[in-house]
Amino acid sequence: MTQTAPSPQLLFQRAPVRRQDEAVFIGKLCVLAAMLAGGVTLAVQSSYWLAAIGIVILGLAYTHAVELQHQCLHHSAFRASRLHRAVGFPLGLPMLVSYSHYRVRHLQHHRFLGTPEDTEFFGFDTRKPLTLGVLAKGLFDVSRVVAVVRDAATCVTGAWQYDMGQIAPKSRKAIVSEYRWFAIVAAALIAACAFGGGPLVLRLWMLPLLVAMPLHFLVELPEHILCDTSSVDVLRNTRSITGGWLTTWYTNGNNLHIEHHAAMNVPINRLRERHGDTQEFASNVQRTYFEFAKIVAREVWKNRTATSH
Repeated sequence: MTQTAPSPQLLFQRAPVRRQDEAVFIGKLCVLAAMLAGGVTLAVQSSYWLAAIGIVILGLAYTHAVELQHQCLHHSAFRASRLHRAVGFPLGLPMLVSYSHYRVRHLQHHRFLGTPEDTEFFGFDTRKPLTLGVLAKGLFDVSRVVAVVRDAATCVTGAWQYDMGQIAPKSRKAIVSEYRWFAIVAAALIAACAFGGGPLVLRLWMLPLLVAMPLHFLVELPEHILCDTSSVDVLRNTRSITGGWLTTWYTNGNNLHIEHHAAMNVPINRLRERHGDTQEFASNVQRTYFEFAKIVAREVWKNRTATSH
């Protein structure tokens, strides 16, 4: 009698957004709002120590907001689809992440993961040798900020074109609109600086952004690095980290990345119930971020003589 090999039963199952899933996401938005309020309150204090704490809290909040935006991209936060862009766009604004542009590119990433057509919105190339130089460049991805400025400028002039394949006219219209809003916000910030608001812009956005950029890179780093990126099998080309409640909350479940790629429309708060299948069948599962950091450190040491370009 032929026996079939065991396979994950729950990992690849789809699941709709329920009322309780929506409530969980709204709760996360409330926590984010509290972080932002606390960060702003501290960042404007005359005490440099209190201001520094506030700036760090804002940087943490801006990074967390992009992870919440990521859930909106997949329409797994609300039962009403129209709410995802309405909420997702402001979530990405502090880190200059266009919701609609990110969505188009990110869904392509899900579709083409493990193939040469894979192109994630955040441009860290997981196929390069991992060196200190590569990590340092990724921590402060200035090229992405330059690309945002270029995209905003071409959207204002009406010359913007999508350069990663075909795009629906509706999606192009949404992207152009969002980058034009970026340009309006940038003009408002410049005007604020011209009228004496420079210190506030520095404390409430520019310095927190310098905190948020490397934090976001570190959150995204484990997803596919040092996995089999030549395979289209999510059990081989993606990594999950078991983690605890704090890391799971802060990364908005990004640590459970195999579970997310296996069924990308499943609400993030329901990925944990699938982790047992991942632990049993997947190739790249670590218990903690510290365990993952040790893997990265060993790889960087092994590649210490390699060039970073």
